[in-house]
Amino acid sequence: MSTHQDWSPSSWTAKPVAQPVSYPNPNHLASVLTKISKLPPLVTPSEIERLRYQLCLVQRNQAFLLHAGDCAESFDACTHENISAKIGLILSFSLILIWGARLPVIRIGRIAGQYAKPRSSTYETISDKQVLSFRGDNVNGQVILLFQLDPNDRTPDPDRLLRAYFHSTTTLNYVRSLLTSGFASLQHHPRDWSLSHVRSLSLRREFEAIVQGLSDALDFSSTIGADLTASYERGGAKGTLGEVDFYTSHEGLMLDYEEALTRLFDPAPVQAYYNTSAHFLWIGDRTRQLTGAHVEYFRGIRNPIGIKVGPSMGAEEIVRLLDIVNPDKELGRVTLITRYGASKIADYLPGHITSVQNSGHPVAWICDPMHGNTLTSSKGLKTRHFSTIISELTSALHIHALHGSQLGGVSLEFTGELNEEGFSVTECLGGSMELKEEELELRYQSFCDPRLNFEQSLDLAFLVSNHFKKQRQGGNTQGDVDVLLSELGGRVHDNSNKGKNDKVQPL
Repeated sequence: MSTHQDWSPSSWTAKPVAQPVSYPNPNHLASVLTKISKLPPLVTPSEIERLRYQLCLVQRNQAFLLHAGDCAESFDACTHENISAKIGLILSFSLILIWGARLPVIRIGRIAGQYAKPRSSTYETISDKQVLSFRGDNVNGQVILLFQLDPNDRTPDPDRLLRAYFHSTTTLNYVRSLLTSGFASLQHHPRDWSLSHVRSLSLRREFEAIVQGLSDALDFSSTIGADLTASYERGGAKGTLGEVDFYTSHEGLMLDYEEALTRLFDPAPVQAYYNTSAHFLWIGDRTRQLTGAHVEYFRGIRNPIGIKVGPSMGAEEIVRLLDIVNPDKELGRVTLITRYGASKIADYLPGHITSVQNSGHPVAWICDPMHGNTLTSSKGLKTRHFSTIISELTSALHIHALHGSQLGGVSLEFTGELNEEGFSVTECLGGSMELKEEELELRYQSFCDPRLNFEQSLDLAFLVSNHFKKQRQGGNTQGDVDVLLSELGGRVHDNSNKGKNDKVQPL
C-alpha cells in the first residue's frame, strides 16, 4: 500500500487541493513546517497497527466502534476539566454499550488534533463587514477588540500550526496520564449517575432498569474478585477494568501539516509511512475528490482511515474511491462514515451497501447521525434535534440488517463539559431533558457545530445498548425499546416486512 513507487508524502502537491488555505508569507510557512517535521511523533506505529487490528474486529462484527468528541477543538478548551469531562463521557458511553452488546468497544476520540474545519465559503459577513471565514484555531482566530471582530486575526498564521502541535501533544499527554493512572477504573459507579433530568416517568423507569442491570453486573465482577487489587496510587495493578485502549483522530484537512508529521520508521512493525499526528484520520465530504490532493495523500499512509459518505456520493464513486485508497482490499484499513440526514438515509444507504458488497471491499460501516441533521433556530443558533439524530441512527441499524450488513459503530459530536455552576451545555434540542429552543442560549458554548450534552449522550447510549441487548438475546428489538424510541421522539421500524426498499415510518 504505502510502498507504491509513485507515492510520497509530498505527491499530493501535484494534485488540486480542496479547501486550500492561502498564507501571506510562504517562507514563514515553510520554516514552521520544517520545525514540525523535526519534532517527535505524537503516536507510534505500534499503536497504529494495534488500532488496525481492532478495526478488523469491527469489520468482522466482533467489536463496536465509538468515535466521539468535539466538532472542532479550540486552544482555549485545552484544560484538564474539559479533557477529563470528555474522556469520562466516552468511557461512560462505552461502558453502557459493552453491557448491552457484550462486545469490546473501540474508542476513538475526536481529540488532540481536531482543530481545522472546512468551510463552504472563503468569506463570511460579520457586523456588515466581509472577512475571511474562520477555519479553526490552527489556521486563524476570532479575536474580539472593542466588541468587534479584529479582521487581522482572520489572516492565516503558520505559527498556529505549531501551536496546534503543542496543544495536541499536551492534550494527548494528559489523556494518556488519565488512562494509565486509574481514571478508567469504575470509581464513578453507574448508580452515581443522576437521572433527575429525565422528565418522562416511563423513560426514567427504562433507564433505571438499565442502570440497575449494569450495576449488578459490576458488583458481581467485584464480588468474584475480577478487580480486587490495591489502588493505583498504592502500587496496585491497573487490572482489567482500570486501563483501556484509547485512540486519537482528526480530519486530515491541512495536508502541509500532515505531511510534516508523516514518517518512515526503521525498525517498525511494517515498513511503511505512518502519519504520526493521530492514530486515525478521515477524509471529509468536501475533500474526497478522486483526483484530488487529499485522496492522493491518504492512499499512501499506513494509518486506518475514514471516509465520510453523504448523499452526493454515487454508488460507483464509492467503489472507485475504495479501489484507490485500498487496492489490496486489506482488512482494518477503511471505515465508511455515513452522514445522510434522517430524511435521506433510506434513499442512499441501501445502494451504497449493495455497491460495496458487490465490490468485495472490506469496510467498517459507521453512522454519523449528526452532520446531516443540523438546523438553525429562530434566533440564528445552529442546533440539532435529538429525535432526528436517533431516527437516522435507528434507520441505519434497520437498513443494514435488511441488507445482510451490520452497523459497526457510531460517530458522534458530544461533550461532557459543565459550566461553573455544574450544568451541561445546551446546544441540541430534545432528549430526555426535553430541551426547548428558548433554552438553547442558556449554556450554548460551541464555536462550531452543536453537540449532545452529557444527559443526551447517555440517552443515546441507553438506546443503542438496549437494542443490542435484545438482539443478542434473540428477542424482538421492538417491544420494550419502543418505549425508549417513542419517549425520545424516534422512529419505529417494522421488521415483519423484509423488502429492501422499505421506507422508514414515523411514529
